[in-house]
Order: sequence, then structure tokens, then C-alpha cells
Amino acid sequence: MLQGLMNLFSVCWSPFGNEVENHETNGVLGGGGSSGGSREGKEGLLWFRDVGKYGSGEFSMAVIQANQMLEDQSQIESGQFGTFVGIYDGHGEPEAARYVCDHLFSHFRAITAESEGVVTAETIQRAFRQTEEGFTALVSELWSTRPNMATVGTCSLVGVMYQQTLFIANLGDSRVVLGKKVGNTGEMAAMQLSTEHNANIETIRHELKELHPNDPQIVVLKHGVWRVKGIIQVSRSIGDVYMKHARYNREPINTKFRLPEPMNMPILSANPTIVSHALHPNDSFLIFASDGLWEHLSNEKAVAIVHSHPRSGSAKRLVKAALQEAARKREMRYSDLRKIDKKRCRPRPSCIDSKCSRTQISSCGQIDNCFIQFS
Repeated sequence: MLQGLMNLFSVCWSPFGNEVENHETNGVLGGGGSSGGSREGKEGLLWFRDVGKYGSGEFSMAVIQANQMLEDQSQIESGQFGTFVGIYDGHGEPEAARYVCDHLFSHFRAITAESEGVVTAETIQRAFRQTEEGFTALVSELWSTRPNMATVGTCSLVGVMYQQTLFIANLGDSRVVLGKKVGNTGEMAAMQLSTEHNANIETIRHELKELHPNDPQIVVLKHGVWRVKGIIQVSRSIGDVYMKHARYNREPINTKFRLPEPMNMPILSANPTIVSHALHPNDSFLIFASDGLWEHLSNEKAVAIVHSHPRSGSAKRLVKAALQEAARKREMRYSDLRKIDKKRCRPRPSCIDSKCSRTQISSCGQIDNCFIQFS
């Protein structure tokens, strides 16, 4: 069971930074620092942090670069409020994920301080709302010089462990899965804790049709994939303001993002689904991951991998397992998949098809995940 969380540290983890041309060496890259003795390394385009400390627990993280520029961010923060985990799966460009990583926790911490450290669903909801408002203001500020910022967005998955409760807040199709001991049997069950917002899910399509009853094109099936307005798969995100505010759905953004009819109401939402889970002594670990991992690994398979190889390096094993499965499905050798140049779009779990065309905003992404081990 989780003990008191006393250490305070901050990690917004984007190992490639702004320039992916750097960091070409393999092997272990230092450790220690604010992450409490973590061990970092790189294998080709796979970056990992095998083990780090958060308060009284441990975590590992891993990310595989899929596009020329890494669009995802991860963070884990601990303090008197508990522990905060964020997985930000960006699309279009990296700016939205970076913005969320820089601001969402800051808003959460300030709001929590106002309530004397008490965390509630409303606390997290307010932090998401302020972050969305801040990014929209940034888009407005840059509209004349960088209008493409209106087409940048990010899925955002957040977990907050406060006292004996785990809050999960999600926008988009990332997922958190709990590994839970089954009594004294030695077996481990997989329990999905998050709710996803992807147009390929029937309930999400139904939700969109109910919200937009006069729009027969609110969801469109293209190449076997359901998309909101035929453009994007996720129905909720931070950013993507061209799908939320009519004043940004016009020139000079690219025509592929412009809707032919007037936008009378926001199409996408930045309102997260928030659930709570009472922590139990049999709750062993959590897996936070973007959709790229879950497309090729079932909840049960992922939990089994972590259970078989606990603690150090769990996130790296999960990412490698997903890549191996992606290679198998495309009749490629895993070793060949790893050799594909970073300037090309690799076949991977978050690709829509083998062509991986960037004509759709959500067609490419990275596998980005965080594993947390309870103490």
C-alpha cells in the first residue's frame, strides 16, 4: 500500500528536447537528479528511465520516437498533495503537449494550495479548464504569425494519488490499467480505470450524435476508421481549437482542417472524464500509456509483462513488446523496424495504416508510457 509521500520533484520528460538530431549515443545516460536515483538510457529511437523514486514508490518510463519530431510528454510529481502523473500524447506538432506539461500541474498545484491541500475531482477539472483556456489564449496571440497552432492538440491522461484515493482524469484515448493481486492465489488481474474518447468506440459515436443531432457528418468512416468530421479520431483534447472555435476554422489554416459548414458549437471538448478508485492493499502497480501501446497489447498482456518482470525496466519491456507485435502484424522483423530512419514514419501501434499519411491530424503518434510500482 502507498505510504506517505514526502519527496518533491518535477519531471517533464521529453528526452529528445526540441532537436531530435542530438543524442545519438546508446547506453546509460546518467542518473540521480530530481528523479531520486533514476537510470536513463537509449536504444536507437527508444528512450527509457528504468527506475526512479517518487515519494515511497518506484516508477519507470519509456518512449519510442515515431515521427521526425517527438510530440509527446510525460511527467511525475510528488509533494504533500500526493503524486501526480501525466501522459500527454500530442498530435499535429509538439507544442500542445509541451504546453500542457508546463502548465497543467502548475494549475493543479495552485488550486490545491487554495483548498489547503485537499484534492477533489473539481480540483482536477479546474486545472484542465485553466490549461485549455491558456492554450487557446496562446493560439489567439500567435494567430497572425503561427496559425497552424490552431490545429495542434494533445490527449491528456492524469492520475493523482491523494491519501488512499486514486483520481484518473482523461481526455482522448490514452489509458491507465491497474495490476491487482487476486486474493492469495498469486495471480494478477488487469483492471482498466480510465474512460477513452475515440470515435472508433460505439458509445463515443453515440455521444457525438446526441450532442450534434443536426449534423449527419459528425462522425465519418474513412478507410475503416471512424473520425470526428472525417478528420480526427479523438473527441476530447486540449488544443485543436480549430474544432472548438469558429474564428480559427478559416484561412490561413490548411484546407484539410477547414469545415465546409458554419460551426455553431464546439465539436471537440476539453472536459475530462474523471473517476476515482479507492486504493487497496492488493493494488500492485499502474500502467499509464498512450493508445500506441494498447493497440497491440491487451490490458491482460501488459499486466502479465509487468508482473513477470516487476520494477526496474517495466516500461521499456512494454514498449518493446508493442513494437514486436506491430512488426509481426506487418510481416516485418523487429530488427528491421528499428532500423527505419527517423525521418520516415514507422509502422507502429498508433499508425492508422501502412502508408501513415499525414493528411489526417491524428494519423501518427508515439508510444509513451509510464509505469508506477506501489511500495
